Amino acid sequence: MRKFAVAGAGVIGKHHGKVISQLADQIELVAVADVDLSKAQELTAKHGGKPYAGLTDALRTQEIDVVVVCTPTGKHGELAIEALEAGKDVIVEKPAEITVEKTDEIIAAQQKAGKLVTVISQHRFDPSTEQVLGAIARGELGRLTSGIASIDWWRGQSYYDSGDWRGTWALDGGGALMNQGVHTVDLLVAALGRPVEVFAYTGTLAHERIEVEDVAAAVVRFESGAIGMLHATTAAYPGLSARLQVHGDRGSAVIDNDQLVFFQVTAEGQTPEERLMGTNTAREVPTAGSDPGMLSDAHKSQYLNFLAALDGAEEVRVDLATNRRSIGVVTGVYESARTGRPVTLS
Repeated sequence: MRKFAVAGAGVIGKHHGKVISQLADQIELVAVADVDLSKAQELTAKHGGKPYAGLTDALRTQEIDVVVVCTPTGKHGELAIEALEAGKDVIVEKPAEITVEKTDEIIAAQQKAGKLVTVISQHRFDPSTEQVLGAIARGELGRLTSGIASIDWWRGQSYYDSGDWRGTWALDGGGALMNQGVHTVDLLVAALGRPVEVFAYTGTLAHERIEVEDVAAAVVRFESGAIGMLHATTAAYPGLSARLQVHGDRGSAVIDNDQLVFFQVTAEGQTPEERLMGTNTAREVPTAGSDPGMLSDAHKSQYLNFLAALDGAEEVRVDLATNRRSIGVVTGVYESARTGRPVTLS
């Protein structure tokens, strides 16, 4: 039975408490730390463990195997590094940090500690995503040519006013793209491979008293030659969907709100059918990939992968280096928008 501690008892911390309770046969929640002790007390009252006002106290007084970091993004690094230096394995909510450089600091601490770290990217574990990525790996979409990641959401002003860290560069690390859109960016990167350059525009058009963007648009060039389009906003009233499109010269796939809504590939040995531009309205979606499950199920799947990796049975599917690519795209968007120039990605 592995002993878990959760650092950060806000909305996402509560969700991790729920996931841990679903895995009670393998995990015990022994500690919850939050600067607002009442939040920690609320979470432990529901899912067990002892409340603390800080992770340092929990690490000093509790036997802990894994620390789950659920604080505002700008605090992820310091807490993950503290846990690693204490000899703990770590789960970090998305994204790992607000910059590539701070992510590299976590990577250095992990390498020194020799422990496991995973970054929550639960949508990689959706059946819809697994089906599309599997088809790409088998070459069923042919040469990948383009992709579109679009996050068309709405957040009212009250959302940004609900916490003094929201909408700040120091703790949120960005706006619609870094906070809300990073999952869909991650899926675009997972599908199209290593990004090498980005050009972007951003704006703050529908909200007040925030430092960051509520709309971003960008073009991403990938090492393979494929071109990606990014669009992220929290200013699309009343809020639509998060959507990923992936296109190749032998097939295409579309995931909308975690559901595989379009999937068509050319069977091996066959020649792609010639069609007039834009006339393909087929919706060939295999039932095996059409039900991605609830959010908690996706988190649970990633937890199960991490637990299997701790046992040496699997590799961690989303590590720091993997998440670093997505962070690089997002921060590249911000740099390009500030400078008005394309940005080369490391």
